[in-house]
Amino acid sequence: MIDRRSFFKLAAGAGGASLVAACGWDGGNAVRPLLLDVSRLNDWVGEKVLFSTRRLAPEYDISQRTARLPSYFISPTMPELKDPAKWQLRVDGLVRKPQSLSLDDLRAMPRTTYTVKHHCVEGWSAIATWHGVPVAAVAERCEMLPLARYIRFDSFDAGYSNGWDLASAMHPQTILAYGMNDNPLPASHGAPLRLYSPTKLGYKMTKYLLSMTFMAERPGGYWEDQGYPWFAGV
Repeated sequence: MIDRRSFFKLAAGAGGASLVAACGWDGGNAVRPLLLDVSRLNDWVGEKVLFSTRRLAPEYDISQRTARLPSYFISPTMPELKDPAKWQLRVDGLVRKPQSLSLDDLRAMPRTTYTVKHHCVEGWSAIATWHGVPVAAVAERCEMLPLARYIRFDSFDAGYSNGWDLASAMHPQTILAYGMNDNPLPASHGAPLRLYSPTKLGYKMTKYLLSMTFMAERPGGYWEDQGYPWFAGV
């Protein structure tokens, strides 16, 4: 438990800690305990107080798109599939009908398109258009079981992963994006498929997707396990 004075000290330092961590340095052992305390508080407020499945992020006209959206990955070089034609998204865990879905399968499902603002933990934002299938539609197709409370998203970007609570994943603006700005999703932004939601910070949106697993226990994540907020709502 932290007192009021400690909370404000932590809050003041957390912004800088998050920024340097996103750039590849998390402050080491000196910063980590403080960042973890702030993360836990942020998660509770975001998930229990501020989040609503009825609250939608604002949408923008395509004329307001940002000229360039920075890309990000943790691999030494940009992740790319050796044989893209063989790629499939594996959906399993607490579902009645585990499936492997190709891009054609996903494109045949209900489509969502929106132009929204992307928020990065480093402090910048950018507007882009995203095209994809709602995660809720995939959950329905696979017949998610009542015990499912979370989803783990795994990537071929050096083992990058994220865990999401079910309410956030079922939000109407949470999609599996296969297109960006009226074109197929480029490799620099997670092709062939990435998770996207304008209600979360950028590091929660797993790129280069390989699988999504429905779970009863809360999974960790690449940055979350290093002290970043787990809920990461905006």
